[in-house]
This record gives sequence, structure tokens and C-alpha cells, in this order.
Amino acid sequence: MEHIMVLKDKVLGFVWQHVLLLFSLYVMTLGVAVCVRSAVGSSVISTLPYVFQQAGSQGLPVPQWSIGVYTIVANFIFVLVQMIILRKQFEWVQLFQLVIGAFFGSLIDVNMLLTSWLVPTVLWSKLLAQWVGCTILGLGIALEVRCGSVTMPGEGMPIAISRVTGVEFPKVKIMVDVTLVVLAVVFSYIFFGTWQWHITGVGTLFAMVYVGIVVRIVAKHLGWFDSVLNYRPGFRRYIYGLARYIKP
Repeated sequence: MEHIMVLKDKVLGFVWQHVLLLFSLYVMTLGVAVCVRSAVGSSVISTLPYVFQQAGSQGLPVPQWSIGVYTIVANFIFVLVQMIILRKQFEWVQLFQLVIGAFFGSLIDVNMLLTSWLVPTVLWSKLLAQWVGCTILGLGIALEVRCGSVTMPGEGMPIAISRVTGVEFPKVKIMVDVTLVVLAVVFSYIFFGTWQWHITGVGTLFAMVYVGIVVRIVAKHLGWFDSVLNYRPGFRRYIYGLARYIKP
């Protein structure tokens, strides 16, 4: 009986952990959307999807998908690269990254819709929007990491490369981010024949530095979030109802 109760608590903890993970992803994608709306450069993770979305919306020979859908495709590619790099070392539970990546992309589209009113026109308001977006994004990343679930695809790929090459993760992460930005610039020239500064601009460079700073600062002050993670919410009886199907 005690063993069953432990299993039930694990189920409840797992569900609550991922409810908070979805909240964290929402905060992250809100930050991404605000950065896109700033028009001085999107965050690194959305640069390439943004280029393809713009190309599709202008009738160029690529699918007319949203930034979120292109982000989902990018996350799928990130997981595929991990599988190719790690081969037999790839843990199949990491396929859950595809689910997280799909939610992440979908929430980007939700927040792009919710921030459609945000159209800064003067430089100071654009820079302010970028600062706010990066701050929100950094907060969301700090919360997402604290949830302790499966790694995001954008982080999983650098981890896989670091694991195989032996190069420290921070260095690999920087190289991957730079590669994504460079690819965004390259495809900008392929599609439009010019650099798209509103996609990969000074705001993108700012995001590459500032978001990490925010994550480090916020991570030191998340004791309250740990308490929330350890809390067992009022829907306990419903989860326990599902958990009764768990066999000892």
C-alpha cells in the first residue's frame, strides 16, 4: 500500500512539474515574441524561422508557415542531429524533446498573436521592447531549467556535440548560436538579396549576451519557485484517481 502511495505521489509530482514547465515555456515564448516585435533583431532561436516565415509570406518558394511552425521544424532537426551524433548513446526518452519543441513552437504563435498590438515605431521604443523581451526570455529560461524536465532541443544539440567532442558546453553553445545567426543572414541574402536587420540586427547580438546574464541572476533567486515545484496542488484527488491504475 505504501509503495502504491509513493507511485501516486510520483505521478502527481510529474504532472505538476510539467504544468509548471508549460508555464515556463509560455514565459519564454512571450519573450521571443516581444523580441520579434521590437524589429531590431529577434532572439537567436527565432532568427532562422523568422527568415523563412518572411520568405513564405512574400510568396517565395518556401511553405507559408508561421514562425512557430518553422520553430517546430527546427526543433525536429535539432533532435535528429542529436540522434545522428550520439547514435547508440542517444537515450530514447529524449524524444520527449519533440513534444516540448512542439509546445514551444505553438506557444510562439500564440504569443505572436497576443502581441500583435505591439508595433514600436521609434528607436527608443524598439530598444525598450527588445530589452523587455530579452528579460522575459531570460526569466522563462531560468524557470524552464529549474523544472528539471527533458532538455529543450535547442540545448540538447549543443549538449550532444559537447558530449561527443569533449568541448565544454558553453563554448559549443556559443558556436551553435553563432551558426544559427550566420545561417539566418545567409538565407536572408538568398531570399531577399540583402541583410534583414529587423530579423538579425543589433538586438540579436544584445540577446546573445544579455539573456545569459538574466538567467544567471534570476537563477540565484528562485527559492520561491522550488517551493512551488514541491507543492502538491488542489487537483491531487483527480491525479490520484488516475494513479489508481498504477500497479505495484
